[in-house]
Amino acid sequence: MIKSSKIVIIGGGIVGCSTAYHLANLGLEVCLIESGKLTAGSTWHAAGLVGQLRTNANITQLLGYSVDLYDKLEKETGLSTGWKMNGGLRLACNKERWQEVLRQTTTAHSFGLEMELLSPKEAQDLWPIMNIDDVYGAAFLPTDGQANPTDISQALAKGARNKGAKIIEETKASKVVIEDGKIIAVETDKGTIQCEKIVCCCGQWTRQFAQTVGVNVPLVSFQHQYLVTEKIDGVESSLPTLRDPDRLIYFKEEVGGLAMGGYEPNPLSWAEKSVPDNFHFSLLDSDYDHFEQIMNNALGRVPKLETAGIKELINGPESFTPDGNFILGESPELNNFYVGAGFNAYGIAAGGGAGMALAEWVTNGRPPYDLWPVDIRRFGKPHQDLEWVRKRTYEAYAKHYTMAWPYEEHSSVRQFKTSPIYENLKKANACFGEKMGWERPNWFAPPGTEPKDIYSFNKQNWFEVVGNEVKTTREAAVLIDQTSFAKFIVSGEDSQKAMEFLCANNVNKPIGSTVYTQMLNHDGGIECDVTLTVIAKDTYYIITGTGFMTHDFNWITSNIPKDYKVNVKNITFDNSVFSLMGPNSRKILQGLTDTDLSNKNFPFASYKKIKIASIEVNAIRITYLGELGWELHFPIDKASEVYEKIMDYGSQYGLINAGYRCIESCRLEKGYRAWGSDIGPDHTPLEAGLIWATKINSDIDFIGKQALLNQKNLGIKKIFAGFTCDDPEQIILGRETIFRNGKQVGWLSSGGFGYTIGKPIGYGYVRSNEVINKDFLLEGDYELEIATKKVPCKIHLQPIYDKEMIKIKS
Repeated sequence: MIKSSKIVIIGGGIVGCSTAYHLANLGLEVCLIESGKLTAGSTWHAAGLVGQLRTNANITQLLGYSVDLYDKLEKETGLSTGWKMNGGLRLACNKERWQEVLRQTTTAHSFGLEMELLSPKEAQDLWPIMNIDDVYGAAFLPTDGQANPTDISQALAKGARNKGAKIIEETKASKVVIEDGKIIAVETDKGTIQCEKIVCCCGQWTRQFAQTVGVNVPLVSFQHQYLVTEKIDGVESSLPTLRDPDRLIYFKEEVGGLAMGGYEPNPLSWAEKSVPDNFHFSLLDSDYDHFEQIMNNALGRVPKLETAGIKELINGPESFTPDGNFILGESPELNNFYVGAGFNAYGIAAGGGAGMALAEWVTNGRPPYDLWPVDIRRFGKPHQDLEWVRKRTYEAYAKHYTMAWPYEEHSSVRQFKTSPIYENLKKANACFGEKMGWERPNWFAPPGTEPKDIYSFNKQNWFEVVGNEVKTTREAAVLIDQTSFAKFIVSGEDSQKAMEFLCANNVNKPIGSTVYTQMLNHDGGIECDVTLTVIAKDTYYIITGTGFMTHDFNWITSNIPKDYKVNVKNITFDNSVFSLMGPNSRKILQGLTDTDLSNKNFPFASYKKIKIASIEVNAIRITYLGELGWELHFPIDKASEVYEKIMDYGSQYGLINAGYRCIESCRLEKGYRAWGSDIGPDHTPLEAGLIWATKINSDIDFIGKQALLNQKNLGIKKIFAGFTCDDPEQIILGRETIFRNGKQVGWLSSGGFGYTIGKPIGYGYVRSNEVINKDFLLEGDYELEIATKKVPCKIHLQPIYDKEMIKIKS
């Protein structure tokens, strides 16, 4: 045993070993402790398929890093890893799945991956023992492969030791010692290790261990079975991995035979109360009855399985998460407590990259690039409810291989959190979506029509209905329930100083002012995208997106200097928010209040307290739809009364309910950026066309200012732009590839349809290896690759709708 280490990793699976390897490579003092032997949890029984393509560029990049690492690890350490870059096949057995494959292929091209489309016969040439009677087509990624999980972990551990890391097996962590809110040690059954930081990579045990220090890690265990056969004629060692999502199954070569498993629609959970401490190198009893549906599907694809000898049916539980993405990063509840867990049966594919990302996160306080889809701060209130987590994770597991439809909503554990006007909206025929547990109206079905999404890769059943909501927004008025917005109050004698330091824009404004601003990291990347209203002396009201509540609250509280006297309060669940938008919004609101709402008395980007039916309402003149309008904030228990007053009075001016799909179309037409897709930590305001929303030219310091000044002097190599296609039948979803003068220069970060202009719209960054400017962009001819086909498009560097902001400021 050792007495101290700056960093202690708890858990010796592939992610723990990878993190130790990368921390040691960075020259940090690190010790890994494992309660059993290395790989004793889930790693040793993992199937070992390594695929790279995901729907996010950076997660794809992270998985690609794993491939590059595994490719060189054996040479570096002298230990075999079992890594084979034998490629990966993905089958499609119907037209809808083929549409998904075409979209995935374009996504692969956007992210720099080679992905080839094959006929059924070409696929069979690569995988001769499969039956292709029902195969519509296939895709092949030549750089995918497979690995031996135990061997890779041991090689990573050896590489870590070679660089000075301590790895101690058969040592159980029992307690994290905290003093004055700081981690100071880990107690183990072999003694106490003084430390400054902990990286929790405990696999299925992560949730219950993290709970002991008040950290929430929403993952649960499910049984996952796969069988291993004896040798089969025709199975060569070079056989690619095979995924057959329509049959819910996967295959890989295993010593001349096959390993075959799948994702059944009725998964079985395990260890619902807690995972046993001594579950090392252990398996659950094989459940042949439950595996029968997977086996029958596999027999249809590979008839030789019927006569193949079966070595074993492995039933190894693994941890899964509610959204199917793994969990990385520093916990928002406890500083210096990092998590790497919940790998949803692709921990081997992610292990190398996840360890690299965690190591840099621990070292620098932030990841090497934007990893929002897997960031632990993406979770919120519903994820603290274990029963909610279990049911939503059940759905995520069951959908692992089902069609990934555009705009698809979850169906499990709905109505976790509803607005007070939920029943009113339901009576108005709302089709609801869900975000962070909140029920939110996506669109409103006409009378007599069922408010239900019918999914498709073409125009979906709500297309025309949402078009009418947009038309009404532009010509009359709409009311949108946005109660789910995250809302914070920042107050205290140093609040102005704190906000000036955190916010890129100038927030030293009079009471009643509203400011749109980003909060940047030290590289100038956009960490938060918010509106901030000065509601009283030294008091700021901050509004951010529903899904960013945990992240943004954590960013604000973590970056306010410790000696500042500031209080930050989360009031998300205290206030309702209605957005009243459209050219008739002033007429409607003026008829309900005595406050003068004229443009002179109540200009854009300002705030006043008004009264509606004797209820005090905080009215903020702001918009995300590109029209005259107000956000109305008031106590949540007054929502029904305010809603009924507005709707009753507004009917004479054409007021209707509208939903989030209407918001999305309107914001695309106006060119408003969305954090998490269009902007984020990898993008600066200069690159995103938002430098106007900064105080870069002032003498006030703020986080990221120096990076912006440096970038301004050096020039930028990517610029945010909009694109439209003249063909209204094209479906743009995001991740389509951008071509300039025939050369690939980027991909779309978001996309949809602009009903006012009658065209599909997309946004993304045009990238170059050299410094570029707007003239460079405007001189090019552009195409978008949409589902593998190139389509001509036009570039836009200004808002497509109402460039002069006449409507907003009217």
